[in-house]
Parts: sequence; C-alpha cells; structure tokens
Amino acid sequence: MPNEADHNEGGGDKESEDSAQDSSEQSVRKRGRTNTPSPHRGASVPQASPPGFVSAEELMETAKGVTNMALAHEIMVDQSFQVKPSELPEGSLERRVKEIVHQAFWDYLEAQLKKDPPQYSHVIQRLAEIKEQQAEKGALDVGALSNFIIEMMGSLCAPCRDEDVRKLKEITEFVPLLKAIFSLLDLMKLDMANFAVNSIRPHLMQQSVEYERNKFQEFLDRQPNALDYTEKWLKDTLKNLGEASPTEASADPPAFLPANVHNQAYLRLLKWEHLSEPFPETMLMDQARFQEMQQITEQLVLLSSILLIVYTTTGEAISGVPGLMETLKNTVHAMLADMHAPSFNLQETLVTTGEKLCMELSQCLTQHGSAALSADQKNILMGQISATIKPDNTVRQLMDSRVQSYLLATLESSQHKTPPPVPGGLAPICKELQALAVRFSCLVNFNKLVFSPFYRKILQECFSSGGCASTKT
Repeated sequence: MPNEADHNEGGGDKESEDSAQDSSEQSVRKRGRTNTPSPHRGASVPQASPPGFVSAEELMETAKGVTNMALAHEIMVDQSFQVKPSELPEGSLERRVKEIVHQAFWDYLEAQLKKDPPQYSHVIQRLAEIKEQQAEKGALDVGALSNFIIEMMGSLCAPCRDEDVRKLKEITEFVPLLKAIFSLLDLMKLDMANFAVNSIRPHLMQQSVEYERNKFQEFLDRQPNALDYTEKWLKDTLKNLGEASPTEASADPPAFLPANVHNQAYLRLLKWEHLSEPFPETMLMDQARFQEMQQITEQLVLLSSILLIVYTTTGEAISGVPGLMETLKNTVHAMLADMHAPSFNLQETLVTTGEKLCMELSQCLTQHGSAALSADQKNILMGQISATIKPDNTVRQLMDSRVQSYLLATLESSQHKTPPPVPGGLAPICKELQALAVRFSCLVNFNKLVFSPFYRKILQECFSSGGCASTKT
C-alpha cells in the first residue's frame, strides 16, 4: 500500500485547509473528554477506561491527521468537490484591509511607472522572467513582454479561461493589465488544483477506506473513549429493535442480524435531534450531510402528504388531467422551500398552500369542463392540509413510514444494484426520492466499509455480555 504521503496529494486552497483544521480541532476537543457523565449521556452508556494524558504536541499531530483524513473523505464522498477561491464576508474588517492593501500596492506600482524615467524595479520583482539588464539599459519592451505572458497563459489555461485571456489583450494600460494578469493566474492555480483533485480521485477511491480506518484507529489509540456515542447509537438501535419485536421466538431473528442493525442505525440518523443529542463519532465528518438529507426527507414527507390529500379529496376529477399533478407539486414545493429556516411559519404556509391549491384546482376543473370545487370540498381540503402540521397526523405518518421503508429497502438492495420499487403514494416525488436514496446509500455504504470493524466489535461485546438479544456475527 502507498504510504500516507500518497494520500495527501490533491491539496486544496488555504480556506479549505483552515476549515478542515477548525473542524478537526473541534472534533479533537469533543472526543478528548473524560468519563465524567454529561447531560447528554444516557444511563445505558458504559463507562470507558480513563484516557491517558496526551501532550499538546500529540494532540496537534492528531489534529493534522484528522485534517488530512477529512480532506480525503471530502474528495471521496463529494463527487462535485472543488477548490474554490476564498471570499471574505462583505463589509468585514478583513475584506476592507485586504482591499486597502491591494489598492495601495497597485497605486504604488503605477506611481513608479509614471516617473521620468520609469522605475522598473518593482515590476521586475513581480515578473521574475525578466532579465534585470533589460530594464537597466532601457530596453524593456513592456508591450512585447505582456503579449508573451498572455500568449503563454493562453496555451496553459483551461478552455473555460479562453475568454478571460482574450479580454486581457483588450487592456492597453500596463498597471490594469498586470492586475488582471495576476487575478487570472490565481484562477488558473485553482484550475490546476481541481485538476489534481480529479486526477487523484480514482486512486483515492481504492485506498481511502483503509486510510480513514487507520487514521481513526490512531486517534482511538490516543483517545480510548472516542467511540462512546457510537456505542450508544448502536445499543439504542438494538434496544429499539427489541421493543419493536418482543415476541420473536427464534434465537437469531432477522431483525438482529448485524446488517439489519447497521441499516436501522443509519436510518435513525435521518431523525436525529442534532441540537440535543451528540452525533456518533464515526459519522462526525458527514453530520452536515445527514442534517441536509434529514431536512430533504421531512420536506418530501410533507410534500407527498399534501399531494395525497389533494388526490383523495378530488378523486377521479383530476386523474386524467395531464400535467396537473406536476403543477401542483411545483406549487407545494415552492411553498415549502424554506420550511427549515428559523423565521419560517409552517402553520401560515399550510393555510396559504391550501388556498392556492384550491384556486388552481378550481381553474383546472372548469377549463376541462368539470365543476369547480364546492365550498365544502375546499374546507375539507384546506383543513386536511393544515392538519399535516402535526407529526402524528395519520397521512403524514403514513408517508413518513413509506419513505423510511423505501430508504431502508435501498440500503438492503444496494449490493445488488437494483433499486427497490417506489411505494404507493410516492409516485409524484419519485425522482426526488430516488436522488435522496442514492446519496444516502452511497454515504452509508462508504461508512460501512470504513468503520464496520469498529461496529462489529461493539456489537460482539454487547452480545457476549448478555445485555442484548443473541445474534450471529
């Protein structure tokens, strides 16, 4: 296997590295806790052995390893990963200082070139290709040099930068031209970095599983209690499965097979209380992704619930109208687009959504020769839509159950590469649900490959202690 240095290729811009470093340091601080029970810990969490003292140098080395692992993981699981230029917040002090310093630099350069005779020393420092004696003898041909640089950039840049290179040729003033050249060179450096990322991704795919597993094991060696929350996550899943099937007579019921326990555990991450319950340590690098998928899941459940209510309320009157369900779906989707924003008022939105759907349905029915919705139909439809605000609403629970079943079936069938059939009532959101399932299963399957040895050990210890149902391992 290649050594660790081989895995650190591809790099990234400073913003990516700083962000990963901050994230890793937060992870280190979170995992570097002692055995003192916290408000988040349940009584069922076993007390880990006290970790040994760790020096600051060891912690920094660990943080560096976690940073490299996080960057490799990001490249691995995000096929659209790209190095992007850093953008300081608008109006921030950092951005203002940067603008002032850059403007001062270009103003000074312009002043130097306007002297009689022009002072080229500052330009030479910026353009190392120029021979100093050319400037000293007054033989510096700025125009020829600029054209040479532009032509060279045109031959080296990515095709997407051709237009930017062409615009350079239209700039006649030397200082604005030099400024534009350096700006484009910065973008070309990013292009090269992203090309390197795409080049190493196939090689990283082959080795990232072992790389991440080894890195996490190194971290676990320094922090023996770094799997406490992961252990609680798996044990709580076992407990839930036991409560769901208390009458199982078989010694090895299918629900308690390791693969099923794992799949159920991953499914629970889509209903996680992120603000109050610590996330499993093995999943921390993907917590933001699971949060995003959780929000998408909740939106799809509510969307499909409303569409099912519309269909069952209006019945056959709209079943043959082409494109109507897609139109209604787009309307509801737009209304629920910001449903997870802090300022979003779901109750008011559902009332507005009901009114808008009643209006669109009446217009469509009259256009196709049918009677518009009656007042009673409108009241029933709006009332049922407003009732979906409650998590225990019958229709909402039904759609949630079907979405969860589909995602679970996707995990169970992922090895066979055959997607499961979409459950009834979810046809209008079929594309969105399938896209979510692909993202979810890809993330889960990669995590399984990396961390399954740790999960298997936790489950084996649980079963051997007699605290859980018997199972095959």
